[in-house]
Amino acid sequence: MAMTMTQKILAKHAGLDEVHAGQLIQAKLDLVLANDITAPVSINEFKAAGFDKVFDKGRIALVMDHFVPNKDIKSATQCKQCRTFARQFDIDNFYDVGEMGIEHALLPEKGLVAPGEAIIGADSHTCTYGALGAFSTGVGSTDLGAAMAVGYTWFKVPAAIRVNVTGHKRPYVSGKDVILTLIGRIGVDGALYQSLEFCGDGLKELTMADRLTIANMAIEAGGKNGIFPVDDITREYVSSRVSRRWEAVEPDRDADYVRTIELDLDEIDCTVSWPHLPENAKPAREGKDVTIDQVVIGSCTNGRIEDMAEAAAIFKGHHLANGVRGIIIPATQDVYRECIKRGYTEVFLDAGCVISTPTCGPCLGGYMGILAAGERCVSTTNRNFVGRMGHVDSEIYLASPAVAAASGIMGHIAHPEAVVNRAHPCADNGKVLPCGD
Repeated sequence: MAMTMTQKILAKHAGLDEVHAGQLIQAKLDLVLANDITAPVSINEFKAAGFDKVFDKGRIALVMDHFVPNKDIKSATQCKQCRTFARQFDIDNFYDVGEMGIEHALLPEKGLVAPGEAIIGADSHTCTYGALGAFSTGVGSTDLGAAMAVGYTWFKVPAAIRVNVTGHKRPYVSGKDVILTLIGRIGVDGALYQSLEFCGDGLKELTMADRLTIANMAIEAGGKNGIFPVDDITREYVSSRVSRRWEAVEPDRDADYVRTIELDLDEIDCTVSWPHLPENAKPAREGKDVTIDQVVIGSCTNGRIEDMAEAAAIFKGHHLANGVRGIIIPATQDVYRECIKRGYTEVFLDAGCVISTPTCGPCLGGYMGILAAGERCVSTTNRNFVGRMGHVDSEIYLASPAVAAASGIMGHIAHPEAVVNRAHPCADNGKVLPCGD
């Protein structure tokens, strides 16, 4: 039977020759992940079930990232519970203040995920690791608590949507624009419990950072997971991070897909998702009348060094518009350190931004950027639901780091070209023309 990439990974981990869409299976896991919000629930279930050992202390990752450094007594108590559990079972991959990062940026950086592996996490954006050719998906904390003890869980094998990527990226366009365009086309339930499997000649245009961003937001289209084939870009990324053996999979030529979506990069421009759903995608150029109060650049979606570079390139030599707050959140300690080395930190400070330690903080309305009633934020995060970042009467506009930076400078939603054009009186569409100055 012909299988997709996801189906091949699940079949292998279930010890089966083949699986088909809709089949219920029990599959072994390569990594089990939880954070400071979801792990306490998992730990409680773990104890309630009477478990007294973990299946493999090297295959569990606990990342303190949502409310760390702790913002209040409740968050401190949750982290203490995680720290106690990690010490009790000698968990190898426990990341706390000073060593942590935003989980879905940290784990690939640390080499904890690899092609062909099966990973679950008590966080919906665990689907990020499909960028490396792995099967990864979010689960509930109860399921995760059991998985920490036994090392396997059950799945219903998903059907798949084939996304054929062609063309070339336009200036300033990144993976965030690609995934927002796709979600805008198919809707937030367009891939409900299905695998989004990317293919096509256009993949060579997508960096690993682009792919991580795209896979991260597969869940925002309702997807069970998003997955990319392993190519030279993947191998280069993995080679310097993963020392263990791994095995890539390829879809069979006659694999069954529910449908095929054609995605031409030549047609994609900088894109913004208007409130209050990621599917409300519009060109950034249509945002001139949308004044803003804040920009947030970071998160598990767009907090990598490539994202910092993208934002710094726009901010350099400019300052935030009056009345606009800018919050920069490098996703990991290594990204933070690299920002300092490259001079990005100084660029951000000169632009009037504040720079935070790695944290999910504002993305889920936790801290470090809560919105008041009536405020608008351009954010590089992944959700813009009602009240997601604060008051129910606030508004979130999802965008790439380049668009967020440009919007902060202009004071309204803006295409990056607007900053370039403003920077020089004889600039036209991002190109400076001779003017005799």
